Amino acid sequence: MSLPSDDRIEFLRAKAKRIRQHIIRMLGRAGSGHPGGSLSAVEILVSLYFHKLRINPEDPTWPDRDRFLMSKGHAAPVWYATLAEAGFFPLSELNHLRKLGSILQGHPDMKRTPGVEMSSGSLGQGLSVANGIALAGKIDKTSYRVYVLIGDGECQEGQIWEAAMAGAHYKLDNLCAILDFNGFQIDGAIESVMSPLPFAEKFSAFGWNVITVDGHNIKEIIQALERAETVKNKPTIIIARTIKGKGVSFMENRYEWHGKAPDPQQTEQALKELQ
Repeated sequence: MSLPSDDRIEFLRAKAKRIRQHIIRMLGRAGSGHPGGSLSAVEILVSLYFHKLRINPEDPTWPDRDRFLMSKGHAAPVWYATLAEAGFFPLSELNHLRKLGSILQGHPDMKRTPGVEMSSGSLGQGLSVANGIALAGKIDKTSYRVYVLIGDGECQEGQIWEAAMAGAHYKLDNLCAILDFNGFQIDGAIESVMSPLPFAEKFSAFGWNVITVDGHNIKEIIQALERAETVKNKPTIIIARTIKGKGVSFMENRYEWHGKAPDPQQTEQALKELQ
């Protein structure tokens, strides 16, 4: 396993802090967007982009790159902030989130934004697309791996489970899904809206290798990503327990912040907390 040093972990934690600040500034400036599920996924994307993924920001379509897909497309702000920090486009582009003509629209657009592999927003589709890319990699005998972030509320979609069945059937051991399990969706707690639980038992029954981690513990996430790469003949899902709105006291575990941007006063307060 390729595990980072303590100094590297501190670097990644600092990167996560910067990305949270970017998210708040972007949404405050835009006046719309989705903070809750963006803030919950920060450590997941940091672990991928600054430790695990084999990518080249100067050549986003490099054929041998690892692929990352954001199935829960409303969490685009965390992806954009991460891509900018990774060098796919200038940080100044973050000032134009959701503006007419911007490369950073409300949901990811693969034709507009460098580093975006899949246009998303319609929930439930990302795992199916990831299956297809992973299967193509198998057929072509390539070495790239495919990673896809899915939401817990998104798992109410039947297509997720059809894709889970297909991924196991085709023994896609080059595929790793990460579940952002923050417990809330736009209408409330996932268990009260339409419970998709228990996740671990269900994915295991569908034939997946299942790993559960603290989704804000970078070391645990990286260890899980490394373990996933050693598993043969089945895909892996990392179930990451997270906090919706992580890092901002008045947003944490509040479903009301699923799709509401902070006003100027709230933006200022959030940024103070994230210092």
